[in-house]
Amino acid sequence: MRVSILTVGKVKEKFYTQAIDEFYKRLGRYCKLEIIEVADEKTPDGAGAATEAMILEKEGARLDKYIREDAYVIALAIEGRMLSSEELAKKVEALGVSGESHIQFIIGGSLGLAPEILKRADFLLSFSKMTFPHQLMRVILLEQIYRSFKIIKKEPYHK
Repeated sequence: MRVSILTVGKVKEKFYTQAIDEFYKRLGRYCKLEIIEVADEKTPDGAGAATEAMILEKEGARLDKYIREDAYVIALAIEGRMLSSEELAKKVEALGVSGESHIQFIIGGSLGLAPEILKRADFLLSFSKMTFPHQLMRVILLEQIYRSFKIIKKEPYHK
């Protein structure tokens, strides 16, 4: 299976980079993983709705260039459906069994994801009603993908 993570912005903190590298290495046993970063837009302090919409549109256009027609797209969104780790594992497994060989997860920037990206997604996934920094969300997502594969393979890790 091929797993892509499309994300807005770069990871700057070393501790996040180390965690991402560790899960990237671990996931190599289970899938072909790629992480695609697109540039984020600076959001000025006190930006109005029109400015925020323009920022989302620009970031969305950058992400859209990498969304594959043959991929199953899971967008991370607060308004999405919350799944347990076991439910996410079942979803990943079911996608593989049904012939989906490529899953793309999309993480937005500080303003979230453009409406067009959310509409294009096959599934909206929420990790919480809380807001997380997109850099931390990348680590959390990678850990949950790893946990999913461990659950699917019935290997120890998930407790």
